[in-house]
Amino acid sequence: MILRLARIIWVITRYRLDTLLPLARLPWWLRALFMLSPLRLVPIGERSRGERLRLALESLGPIFVKFGQMLSTRRDLLPEDIANELQRLQDQVPPFPGHQAMALVEEELEMSLEEAFASFEPEPLASASVAQVHAARLHGGEAVVVKIIRPGIDRVMRQDMALMYRFASVLARIPEARRLRPVEVVRDYESTLFDELDLTKEAANTSQLKRNFKGSPLLYVPAIHWELTHRRVMVQERIYGVPVADTAALIAQGTNLKKLAERGVEIFFTQVFRDNFFHADMHPGNIFVAYEHPEDPQYIAIDCGIVGSLTREDQDYLARNLLAFFHQDYYEVAALHIESGWVGEETRANEFAAAVRTVCEPILEKPLKDISFGQVLLGLFQTARRFNMEVQPQLVLLQKTLLNIEGLGRQLYPDLDLWSTAKPFLERWMKERAGARGLLESLKRQAPELSRQLPELPVLAYQVLSRAEQEHRQRRRQSTAMGDISRQLTHQGSRHRRLRLGLLLIVAALAWQPLYDWAAGQPWPALAAAGLGVLLLAWN
Repeated sequence: MILRLARIIWVITRYRLDTLLPLARLPWWLRALFMLSPLRLVPIGERSRGERLRLALESLGPIFVKFGQMLSTRRDLLPEDIANELQRLQDQVPPFPGHQAMALVEEELEMSLEEAFASFEPEPLASASVAQVHAARLHGGEAVVVKIIRPGIDRVMRQDMALMYRFASVLARIPEARRLRPVEVVRDYESTLFDELDLTKEAANTSQLKRNFKGSPLLYVPAIHWELTHRRVMVQERIYGVPVADTAALIAQGTNLKKLAERGVEIFFTQVFRDNFFHADMHPGNIFVAYEHPEDPQYIAIDCGIVGSLTREDQDYLARNLLAFFHQDYYEVAALHIESGWVGEETRANEFAAAVRTVCEPILEKPLKDISFGQVLLGLFQTARRFNMEVQPQLVLLQKTLLNIEGLGRQLYPDLDLWSTAKPFLERWMKERAGARGLLESLKRQAPELSRQLPELPVLAYQVLSRAEQEHRQRRRQSTAMGDISRQLTHQGSRHRRLRLGLLLIVAALAWQPLYDWAAGQPWPALAAAGLGVLLLAWN
């Protein structure tokens, strides 16, 4: 781990990434530290700042490349030169040698390339952070692509994840950062990231997504060739389309960009709410647009290594929260957050609602070009900090995907009204969920379990009634026993009082003469005090 940390520091130094920091916005002491840093002795070179950042991320490996991929979709948050360079990380990461790829395919499939394919291209079509893709053709003549995991990548990823855990554990000790639940977020990220190293899981995700959108005009997903798919090698149908980031090519073929952007939003909400199975790595390198029917455009999705899903409870809370935002019902938003446990029960709903209103009111009823979800999320996080709201790890993938969708929408059609596009879909979904259709679907889903338990219902009912009768008898016996104990205690208390009084009278009788002689010589206040003491003893 120390060697890996040293390499990260060396890469930062080599590419002078410190020059990307906005020094003017830093505290004076930190600004002075950077001004006196030995880094300033290292020459910057002739490369642009965007190229230096891209090369540094490529040098550091897949986790850093994925971070750059996510940044590349947020052109509203980055200077254009940096965004253009980071866009190359989506499918132009330096490849590993073709002969190494061919040897790995033969090893994984346990057959020669000639047996598996009619032809195989040694030069990759595209190369990304975790794998690269080669064109091939099956013996039946079908064009396919072969995806191959980079050799030795798991070792580098484990080192990086160990560093992330160490950093997260340090953050978790800071009260201000603890609510972000950094360790849980890193743990979720680790599980999704390492799932990408098993291509059989990606193939299964791809098949599921294809089944969900079978025959849909919105989205096409390529087919998997399972007989040639293993842990480190996956073979799937080759697709042909325009990269979604190539806006000039889309315009040249007459694509309806407004409809394309709206369909992107519809696909996202369909995956999250209808199917509860969403593609969580929707950067532009994984999305294409079909050449056919540009006036009625269809998306093509690849690389389903990272997918997400929510519990039914999180689905309901998320939909109700979004609808409350659309209806500007901020009190409902606050109440839902308290009900779901996302903020503490002691939170006052009216105060939380007023804080959310301050952040969200200025952005509603504006087109996408005038809205920055980055700024909105930042404002909501600052608001959440005041109310000790915790980050929900299960929603991190969803937030990342939503930011990707926003970045894509800005590129395609900046005037897209996200609210008016999403609101009807959510209202329809909630109506179906809460209506007769939703009840029927719930019964259908639970029918196998109910049919299994139905023959056991008489026995279960008898057992429940017997248990209730036994508990009733036990409570009655306990009540009787408690009454007896109470009566015994009362009787014993009376006996003890009589015993004390009797003993007091015997003592008084035996000591009468000495007491009489003593009392004759005492003043009346002393006699009154002695008499009061005797009365108190008798009473107790």
